[in-house]
Amino acid sequence: MCNLYELHTDLYGWADAHEQLLGEPLPMPAAGSNIDLTWKPQLYPDYRAPILRNTVGGGQEIGFARWGMPSSKFALMQAAGKRADKLRAKGRTIDDAAFADLLKMEPDKGTTNVRNTSNAKGEMNKHWAPWLTVESRCVVPFTAFSEPDQVGGSLETIWFARGQDRPLTYFAGVHTADYGCVRKIQTGWETCDLFAFLTTDANAEVGAFHDKAMPVILTTAEEVRTWISAPWDEAKALQRPLPNCTLEIVGRGKELGPTRPAASRS
Repeated sequence: MCNLYELHTDLYGWADAHEQLLGEPLPMPAAGSNIDLTWKPQLYPDYRAPILRNTVGGGQEIGFARWGMPSSKFALMQAAGKRADKLRAKGRTIDDAAFADLLKMEPDKGTTNVRNTSNAKGEMNKHWAPWLTVESRCVVPFTAFSEPDQVGGSLETIWFARGQDRPLTYFAGVHTADYGCVRKIQTGWETCDLFAFLTTDANAEVGAFHDKAMPVILTTAEEVRTWISAPWDEAKALQRPLPNCTLEIVGRGKELGPTRPAASRS
């Protein structure tokens, strides 16, 4: 599970990389818009991060959202049930109305990685279905991502990128806007913009350390456009590992050093 990634550039570096990849300019916010266009270079769950999302008019726009989509109702029901059991053990009476209040205020830290987009019958997963539509898809810029070394057992953070220069690339993501939830008990009910990205089977480079999964990465203009605009029956084919030998290990440990010159890429 990827719970730490890097976007080691600013808005203008993102714009340059986007234009090189897609051959078209990154849609910049309107002049005078009151948006904080900065972000932390290393991004953890629930951090505010930039995404490129579809607009109602059919174009795209830069947005900012917190990392972690809504968890399933089943997961929240289980968590609220455990909380209710602890309260009952202390002598509290938890009737249906009290449980409904507990469920509404159950903290949801969010789901950062979206893996099970379909069920055993090949049907769209009911929880994720509302956010797999074109309207809720986005791409998430990154320069490197990390996985813990679970194969070796050290759990050391291993960083991967498409080259030692860590070129900007996109994750295939989904998002939701104005979602009401409780992320943390101390902050209570909030209205949030949220996002996550899809994961899939690990390729050889990632699987040597973390054999469960890797993020879904889009590397061409065609893939980005397909993810942003194609019907799900077409876009779902992009939920696949990158070919072997297309990622490099660019660091170990929580902190990444400066980029290094890239080897030639075909």
